[in-house]
Formats: sequence, C-alpha cells, structure tokens
Amino acid sequence: MATAIPEVPTTSEPTPEKVAAAKRPYPGALVVVEGIDGSGKSTQLYLLKRWLEISGYRIHFTEWNSSPLVKSATRRGKQRRLLTPVTFSLLHAADFADRCERQILPLLHGGYLVLADRYIYTAFARDAARGCSPKWLRNLYSFAPIPDITFYFRAPLDVAVNRIVAGRPKLKYYEAGMDLGISLDRSESFRIFQERILNNYDQMVETDNFVLMDGTVRVNKLQKLMREIVGERINLGQFAPKKKKDEAKQ
Repeated sequence: MATAIPEVPTTSEPTPEKVAAAKRPYPGALVVVEGIDGSGKSTQLYLLKRWLEISGYRIHFTEWNSSPLVKSATRRGKQRRLLTPVTFSLLHAADFADRCERQILPLLHGGYLVLADRYIYTAFARDAARGCSPKWLRNLYSFAPIPDITFYFRAPLDVAVNRIVAGRPKLKYYEAGMDLGISLDRSESFRIFQERILNNYDQMVETDNFVLMDGTVRVNKLQKLMREIVGERINLGQFAPKKKKDEAKQ
C-alpha cells in the first residue's frame, strides 16, 4: 500500500536554519538532495547540475561516500562483512569530514554553488535505522555547514523499492540491510530497511527545514519546480560567468 505524501509544514516564525543561513561566513551556497533509494533525487540533481554547467555557473558537485581517503576501507569492510552499525557510521562520517574539509568548505568560501547528492541527513536517517543514537549522530556531524536548500524527494515506499529492484540484478548485502537480521529474504529486508529510513526522513521535514518534493511527479515538471525554487532562494547571479554578471548590471 502506497504511503501518503505529507503536507509541507508552514510557519510564520523563522526557523533556526533560516537564521543561520543569513549569517553564513562564506559567499557560496549549498544545495542538497535527500531521500530514500529510488526517490528520484539523483536524477533531479544531475539535471540541475547540467543546466547550471551549460549556463556557465560556478558549481561543484559532491556525493555521499566518495572520498578516496575512505572509500577503499569502506569497500574492504563491505566485502568481508566486517562493518557494525557504529563502524559503518564512523566510516561515513570520516568520508564526509574529508570531503567537507577538502571540497565543500573551501569552495563555499571561494564563492561556489555546491551541489550535494546526499548530505548529513542521510546519516541521520540511515544510521539511525541501523540503531545508532540520533543524538550521537547529530553531535558527530555538528561541524557540517547548514544547507541553503535541502530538497527531500519523497516517493511512496512501494514505488521507490520497485524502481530499485527493477534496476538491480541483485541487491547488495549492506544495501539491503542484511546486516541487521531483519529478514532472510534480501528483497524483504531491503523493503523493511527502506521503510525505517523513510520514517526517519519524514520526522526531519519540519525540524530540518526540508523542501518536500513529490517523487512521483513527471521528471521534467519536477525539474522545472526545482529550478524555480533554487532561483527564488539563491541569488544565482553571484555564481554566473563574468559576461552574464556585466550584462545583468547594465
């Protein structure tokens, strides 16, 4: 049975995230996409990235679990099935810290628009689904800069799971949550694990100022909306090539 998509919460009071955004110590901006596997987030961020690149904007793309410093250790741990929930979480935190220090923060200070496919909220949702303490996770990532926009792509559980299962010859051990002993059936374990992650994401919509996006909407329509929101909330002119900046001043 499909899960209903909740309404976007509204409030007249400024959230802590908005207050922090107004006092950022750097000229750049950070746009993040989050959501369970199969929600459509990566496709939408790729389309946004290509649109900005073609237009000549100064951007940088980063994705979860991609630091060369940590990637090999994570891969070996997965292959040997040695990762406990806490060690898995710490490896991801080390990966993020490395990318944050070497890529994200320097480029934000350098005046770039940084696009992130998954951010700290992935850890808050996924690692908590593995049993890690939410409070511990928040403290672990407390050094991370707050995004200017966090798009949360939400698709009903069955839709998202079917998209992944249809496109994968076989679900990987940790991807399916087999380390948790939820079910001996890999597909069923994956579904239960994703449901836990989805519930954790839903709880962050209001507290972390997510922009809720319906992952069942047509790709082109969703991309149009995403571009409109980015244009409304971020001054893209500051990331434009010099020629466009000069034209805008005239």
